[in-house]
Amino acid sequence: MRKLIAIFKNKDIRGRILFTLGIMLIFRIGTGITVPGVKVDSSAMDTSNVLSLMNLLGGGALQSFSLFALGVSPYITSSIIIQLLSMDVLPALTELTKQGQSGRKKIEMATRYLTLVLGAVQAYGIIVTMQNTDVLTLLDASFFGYVKIVIYLLGGTMLVMWMADQITSKGVGNGVSMLIFIGIVASLPTQIFSALQYFFGTELVTGDTDRILMGAGKLGLYLVAYLLIILFVIFIEKSVRKIPVQQSGKGTALNAQINNASFLPIKINSAGVMPVIFASSIMMAPAVIVSFAVSNVGEDLNNILKIFNSSELVEMPWFDGSKWYMPWGLIIYIILTFAFSFFYSNLTINPEKMAEDFQKNGTYIPGIRPGNETHRYIKKVLNRVTLLGATALTLIAALPIVLTLCNIVPSTLALGGTGMIIVVGVALETMNQINGLLASNEHANVI
Repeated sequence: MRKLIAIFKNKDIRGRILFTLGIMLIFRIGTGITVPGVKVDSSAMDTSNVLSLMNLLGGGALQSFSLFALGVSPYITSSIIIQLLSMDVLPALTELTKQGQSGRKKIEMATRYLTLVLGAVQAYGIIVTMQNTDVLTLLDASFFGYVKIVIYLLGGTMLVMWMADQITSKGVGNGVSMLIFIGIVASLPTQIFSALQYFFGTELVTGDTDRILMGAGKLGLYLVAYLLIILFVIFIEKSVRKIPVQQSGKGTALNAQINNASFLPIKINSAGVMPVIFASSIMMAPAVIVSFAVSNVGEDLNNILKIFNSSELVEMPWFDGSKWYMPWGLIIYIILTFAFSFFYSNLTINPEKMAEDFQKNGTYIPGIRPGNETHRYIKKVLNRVTLLGATALTLIAALPIVLTLCNIVPSTLALGGTGMIIVVGVALETMNQINGLLASNEHANVI
């Protein structure tokens, strides 16, 4: 309570919070404005199809096919591609990463241009996919009709990117993460209402006491499970492996005490939610590609696409002519998420570059020689820590799919998943930034 009072007493922090809330309100209004020239049947949208992740990240904007239906998804994808190309794949981009602030600005501009291209491709793929599933009907199905809808969606995406930049520079938290955060949080009331409907049904109307008590018990277990998952995600997000580091040339007792308190923190889940987004994007690609090439997806092709749908069971033949079902999509999803956790962790924390920076700055790990030995040591620790983080992330991401496939709960009530990781991660990151602003303000007042 004392911290809350201190936050609202601080004019700068109060202004940043109110500015962020204002941008979020505009974003939520935009998600309710349907693109002109289309007819949407949101009830026909399958919550388990390949577009469900985009709909989750946009807070239902895709289900209503609003101006912000694409959200920040094209920007995230283009950022990933640019990061990958900067890893000694394109020498020009690699050189820009070494040019400091000016190089970062050029890379950001390249990312935005790529966002436009990917956004146009993604918009068309989504339009065709939603048409094939009878969710979307274009009032003007001509070439120019498609172009017009794509332009509307691209305009919405660029506006969302601008709002995200404004939050980053003038508000609190990372702008892209905050807009995803508010989109997920906005869907919570709908999920709560779905839970009440599922656990109680018509019992509240009919007054069946026994069924009401049974439904209340199930709802209680559901809420407890939800709380435990939140606590588990918080534990994973805040868990770090501390590697002690020291500065050379400092031998006084005071400096030795300071050095003993210095450490290099490596988060268990240093990749965050990016592996889940990577895996989902790759699994979504076959359906988008098919939507370009084929106007009407046949039954055989549809069965092949089910292999890349994590929420589908694929029918398999057995030796005696009987049938059995295999969750190939879930298996591929788990493998990709696990593999990308290692990839993105090593991309975020580059052991080789970190060892070079240590050597330049005179920093060393006690008992470890500078240079290659430091590089190998950091890489070994990072991979060991990431093994735990990748396992936890994969478990959290796969949990709602497993519950749905086992018919324990419907897909609308599935616990955990990508949304929970994003919500907890963004909340912790934002609180850390606010605490930093408070600390700097107190330091300024002391001076």
